[in-house]
Amino acid sequence: QVQLVESGGGLVYTGETLRLSCTASGSTSSIVTMGWYRQAPGKQRELVASITSGSGSHYADSAKGRFTISKNNANTMYLEILSLKPEDTAVYFCNAVLPTGRTTTTYWGQGTQVTVSS
Repeated sequence: QVQLVESGGGLVYTGETLRLSCTASGSTSSIVTMGWYRQAPGKQRELVASITSGSGSHYADSAKGRFTISKNNANTMYLEILSLKPEDTAVYFCNAVLPTGRTTTTYWGQGTQVTVSS
């Protein structure tokens, strides 16, 4: 199992930069992919970006240019968001995917609220 804890959210203003963190504990050596998702009020959760154990990254089209996903060697993943906009307001979740036999299991953090005010 893996436990995930997000941090770094809060109230920010248009144009500012924010860095979110996601710290994993437990069976972290088995993690294949980690990702950032966000869920705005009244909308479905959507992928922002993901990163593999080999640090290969993937971005949703809407996230290209202002979002950067990265990770360190201490089981922490980051999401840097530049030039924040009010439409970036959402709860940001991280997840981790681990192999489970012939399939995979996805673990989620509790989320961190990002509110962008103009």
